[in-house]
Amino acid sequence: MSLIVVGSMAFDALETPFGKSDKIVGGAATYIGWSASNFTRPIHQISVVGGDFPQSELDALSARGVNVEGVQVKKDEKTFFWSGRYHMDMNTRDTLDTQLNVLANFDPIVPDSYQGCEFLMLGNLMPGVQMRVIEQLKVRPKLIAMDTMNFWMETAMEDLEKVIAKVDLLFVNDSEARQLSGEFSLVKAARSIMKMGLKYLVIKKGEHGALLFHEDKVFFAPALPLEVVFDPTGAGDTFAGGFIGHIAKTKDLSFENMKTAIIVGSAMASFCVEKFGTQRLKEISKADIDERIQQFVQLVNFDIELV
Repeated sequence: MSLIVVGSMAFDALETPFGKSDKIVGGAATYIGWSASNFTRPIHQISVVGGDFPQSELDALSARGVNVEGVQVKKDEKTFFWSGRYHMDMNTRDTLDTQLNVLANFDPIVPDSYQGCEFLMLGNLMPGVQMRVIEQLKVRPKLIAMDTMNFWMETAMEDLEKVIAKVDLLFVNDSEARQLSGEFSLVKAARSIMKMGLKYLVIKKGEHGALLFHEDKVFFAPALPLEVVFDPTGAGDTFAGGFIGHIAKTKDLSFENMKTAIIVGSAMASFCVEKFGTQRLKEISKADIDERIQQFVQLVNFDIELV
């Protein structure tokens, strides 16, 4: 038993300066599953979909070593749907439509076959749902990681704080870190957030890379300069999937290995943004990933001689 992934499986409709998609498959757990499956298998998925969700998508994930026993299918209901339009900077977006559908009353159930997992990745969901998964596990995983967003800070802060106190690693972006801490400086923000009970904190800065915090240590990884960012949807989830996939593969929780996980996650995210939805993640090979990771190594590798 290695990794449980919890999160939404959804439909998205997207508009970016480079194109427009009709309804396509997305959702945090979908991106995390596709990304992490490059590094560790089996992955045990927990999610909920409606009767309109394509069986072919579930079959494709299964073929990648993703166990979908924990994916509830509500045949008479509709899958979660989100529609958005990105601005030219690709960092800001407008939500055009949100339909919770099956997510509105999602009660996650951890199958018996999932018990004993070593790693748990809680994708961005209502904090109460994340907590219910933790409470169902008979043995605490070696590492519990979670993602969240500003919406929960505004609407469910008390529940969010309770979940953060139960996890080891938190993923947030820079604006979320500032909102959660009330601090503008990301170093001060990290120090404040870590006091909530975390061992590790990752602050994502989009095209400006990511920061990893642990005790008094800080590591920075740049983002790969890309000629075209086609669709940033799911990039953060893909990053988290690459990160937790590497950790589950190596079973090494050292700060040094977390640094490598940041690079792996960044490499996976750089693929995700190259096409709409999960399309690019379905195309890449191990050789592609290895080459992309090497590009990151070269990006920050330099010799210096002090005189």
